[in-house]
Amino acid sequence: MEKLKLRVTIDRPIGFKDGYGNTYPINYGFVPGVIAGDGEEQDVYIISKNATTPLDVFEGILVAVIHRKNDTEDKWVVTSKNELLSKQEISEKTDFLEQYFDSVIELL
Repeated sequence: MEKLKLRVTIDRPIGFKDGYGNTYPINYGFVPGVIAGDGEEQDVYIISKNATTPLDVFEGILVAVIHRKNDTEDKWVVTSKNELLSKQEISEKTDFLEQYFDSVIELL
C-alpha cells in the first residue's frame, strides 16, 4: 500500500517555545485543509533526517498516528519517503509533548 503524501506547514519549528515552557526539538505543524477532532487543522510531528533545522514547510509521507486516549485529537507523524521509524524512535522524539497524555503509537 502506498503511503499518503502530505505537505505540512510548520508553525512551531525546531527551537520554538510554547506558552507552557516546552521547547520543540523537532518541527511541528499542520496539514492545511484537513480538520482534526478538535476542529482545527490536523497537527503533525515531523521526524526525519531531512528535517534537522527549523523549516517553514515539509513534504513527506504519513507513517504513524499517535492516538491520544485523553484528548480530542490524534497527532500524525510524517517523515521523508524511504525513511523508516520505529515506535521507540517516535516515542523518544515526541515525548516532550506526549508525556502529558495517555497515548499509543500506530505505525501505518
